[in-house]
Amino acid sequence: MEVERIVLFESARDKAAKEYLRSPHDADNLIRWGGVLLELAHFYQGQASINMLQDAVSKFEEALKINPKGHYALWCLGNALTSQNFLFPDMGKVNENFRKAEECYQKALDEDPHNEHYLKGLEMAKKAPSLHKEILKQLTSEQVVVNEAMNIEGSSSQAIKKKKNSDFKYDMLGWVALTVGIIAWVGLARSALQLPLPSLTCT
Repeated sequence: MEVERIVLFESARDKAAKEYLRSPHDADNLIRWGGVLLELAHFYQGQASINMLQDAVSKFEEALKINPKGHYALWCLGNALTSQNFLFPDMGKVNENFRKAEECYQKALDEDPHNEHYLKGLEMAKKAPSLHKEILKQLTSEQVVVNEAMNIEGSSSQAIKKKKNSDFKYDMLGWVALTVGIIAWVGLARSALQLPLPSLTCT
């Protein structure tokens, strides 16, 4: 089922890319393209996920250059910036992104004051920073456990081997935790907005 969805979204991404070549100023196509990238990012890990989220952000920003008051694009950009934050360890960048995301939701709501989706998005944006802090707290706890295990092993060749294994396990645990954060955010959004899949793809 997951593979089928990936194939579906990859096909939609290719279609949007081709449409962009024909009509580069089509804001709706840019939003669809960014939405597909946002959804695909949730199926990948590491740099691939980071790259897709950044690409999604750039597509929404390009759409807003064409139509600066496009409330749908603003809402989508807010979603992308928030999801992107769960892959950033840099708190400076994270805080900046959360601020930008909240501004996007607010601007979208200003353009369409009666849109409950945008209102819910703004409310969820206020909850996202606390979720991010919980994830960082979990990662820090995991790192402490790993460091203690490495200290016990000492500096022997056995310890070096253990360290490599521990580093690998920590990387995996880290990405799992970050993925859980994104899934939690997406799940929260889908539940609150009651939109059909893919809700956060803005398609």
